[in-house]
Amino acid sequence: MLTVPVFTTQGEQSGELQIDPALLGGCVRPALIKQAIVAFLDHQRQRSARTKGRGDVVGSTRKLYRQKGTGHARAGNVRTPIRRGGGRTFARRIPGASKVLPKKMRRLARDSAILAKIRSNDVLVVDGFSCPEVKTKPVAAMLSALGVTRGCVLAVHEADRNTHLSSRNIPRTDVRPVGELNAYEVLHRRKLVFTKTAFEGLVARSTKGSLGGDAEQ
Repeated sequence: MLTVPVFTTQGEQSGELQIDPALLGGCVRPALIKQAIVAFLDHQRQRSARTKGRGDVVGSTRKLYRQKGTGHARAGNVRTPIRRGGGRTFARRIPGASKVLPKKMRRLARDSAILAKIRSNDVLVVDGFSCPEVKTKPVAAMLSALGVTRGCVLAVHEADRNTHLSSRNIPRTDVRPVGELNAYEVLHRRKLVFTKTAFEGLVARSTKGSLGGDAEQ
């Protein structure tokens, strides 16, 4: 069993939680994590760049004039890239289809990334966290008390507007519902901070997935 420390919002350790590595895939899979991260970053591309090659512009395919006897250099049709209005040389094309991973692979990559974080002692749970109003100072003070000063992902049980607005001005701090975590976001920041309810939700999702259920990514 792996143990994850539990802290209060004042930064004092109040206990530990245990999690079976088997619920997170049993071992770290670097190749799968890389595949999931490459697919995630590929999906962030805008995919709107496009220019027209000589086969895309409008114009006749007829040869402009005969090959010899005119005194001019040889020329093909009007759509050649060296003429005004012709197509672009090495035209930029819309990239092909995005890389797609099955849901079970994405989930396993996320769990493997979390397992790697736990084994490197970069995961902690905070008990009693709440954000009843939009204020950055209490959230920043909590992270400072926890020793999280070089960036983190704060995983909450469900999307919360107050928490999001209170945290968005803190450098290198991302807030994500635990059901929306992916391998890239888990590894992108130095620390992974769960609220207690979020961590319990992760264990419940992982247990459901290990029994053949369809856990959310």
